[in-house]
Order: sequence, then C-alpha cells, then structure tokens
Amino acid sequence: MRDERYGPDVLSPAFPGAQRGRRPTSQPTPAESGLVVEEVETGWVGAVVRVEKSGGMHVVVLEDRRGRTRTFPLGPGFWVEGKPVELTAPVLTRAPARPTRTASGSVAVHGRRARVARGSRIWVEGKHDAELVEKVWGDDLRVEGVVVEMLDGVDHLAERLAEFGPDAEHRVGVLVDHLVPGSKEQRLTDDALRHVPQGTVLVLGHPYVDVWQAVRAERLGLDRWPAIDRGTEWKVGILRSLGWPAETQADVARGWQRILGTVRDFRDLDPALLGRVEELIDFVTAS
Repeated sequence: MRDERYGPDVLSPAFPGAQRGRRPTSQPTPAESGLVVEEVETGWVGAVVRVEKSGGMHVVVLEDRRGRTRTFPLGPGFWVEGKPVELTAPVLTRAPARPTRTASGSVAVHGRRARVARGSRIWVEGKHDAELVEKVWGDDLRVEGVVVEMLDGVDHLAERLAEFGPDAEHRVGVLVDHLVPGSKEQRLTDDALRHVPQGTVLVLGHPYVDVWQAVRAERLGLDRWPAIDRGTEWKVGILRSLGWPAETQADVARGWQRILGTVRDFRDLDPALLGRVEELIDFVTAS
C-alpha cells in the first residue's frame, strides 16, 4: 500500500516547482545515508540517518544540522534538490569507504579543495582549545575557509584586536574559557570590545574552568568532572583525581591527549560548547 497522507496536491500545478498544466513525477530515490531531503508537509530539511521498520511500516529518520532528528513514513512527499522524489529503502551494500557526516554532524563534502582562507578569524585561548575545535569542526572550517588561531590567553585580547583591525570584511570570533558574570575574563573582554567597531567582533564563552570540561565526563568513565580544591592547579588536580601522572608539563600534555582521544564527534562534547562554536562559525562566515 502507498502512503497517501500528502494527497495529490503535492504534485499539482499550483504546488511550487510544478509546471503549469503538467504534474512532475516523483522519481524513486533510495534513502541512502547522508542524502539531504526536504519533507514537503513540514518543511523539515535533514540528512538521512537510517531507514527502519516501525509499526509495520518503513520510516526514514532525518537529522538537521543542529543534530535534531524526526521520523517520517518512507514514500512520496519529499524533495531532493528542488525535485519531488519517492524515497525507497536503500539497497544493502558494503559500508561506504568514506564518512557521510563530519565529526561536527554536518554532511561531509568529498572531493572539494579547502577554500582559500577568509579575512575573518576565530581565536581560541590556547592549544588545547584549538586542538578540540580542529578535531570536531576541522572539516567544516576547511570547507568554509576559516582559520583558527591561538590567543594565548584573554589578557592579550585588546592588544591583538588593535593589531588585527577588525572591520565588516575581517571579523573576529573569540572563544573564551570561564566567561561568567563578574569574572576577570568578563572585564577584559568588555574593555576590549569598547575599542572596536560594533558588529565586527563576537566574544562568546563557556562556563568551564578549562576546555577539558567540555568533554563529557562519561567518556572518561566518570559521573561528573571532579571538584578541585582552591590552591591546586586545576589540570594537575584533575590528572591526580584520574590517577594519571601529573608532575610535569609533559604529564599534563599527555593527559590532555588521552582526554582528546576519547572524543569521537560532537556527541562527546557538552552542548554549551557546541552552540558557542557553531555561533562563532556562523558569525565569521556571514555575508
């Protein structure tokens, strides 16, 4: 049986994309993983995650760029690149050699060279922040031509902005650790923003003491990140709580690499960081 919940109006001459006096034909299209489609009744746009059986019928699960998913009956009522299609169950084949999604959850783009770097930049406080952003958003940033640079501490923000000279074509997005009301970081960023043209710099922060905390504690086998006593250097305290070496800077570096190694994709990070980085990417790539 065919699902008729969309009715004949989807393909009527009055429906957008149809030619007067003609009814475009829905082309059978396998719902392959990663295929980006639009469900015409709701306007939901997303990439195919999987096809499964539910309630005696086949359904397709679509995921949008924010990671939200919705399920729809397989069949007619979809558009692909502006053309009506009837989604069918994909033919079982070997797993694709290349991923269809990036670590950030975006649809992977294969065969395209990295874009020439934009004039705009994203600045992060230190090396660990840069490595985490690269691991999860690196593919997206290369497609967009966005360069991530280290700030080496928010204390240098005002000086770096004065050197860079941001304007409408050369924006700066800044990711700051522990940016909470009343903090030193908040005072420094507020002062720096007073000396740049409005709308050329966006400073966003997360509430963590360090970007390490953006990694979900479950990835390390913990219920939550340990609380470290005042007077103890935070990273050293964390490593000791985990039972890892913490005597030298090399121990700290190796500890971070172990933590970073547990990150597979965006699902292993706290949403508070995900939203901030996505907003900064949107800011520096906006027309």
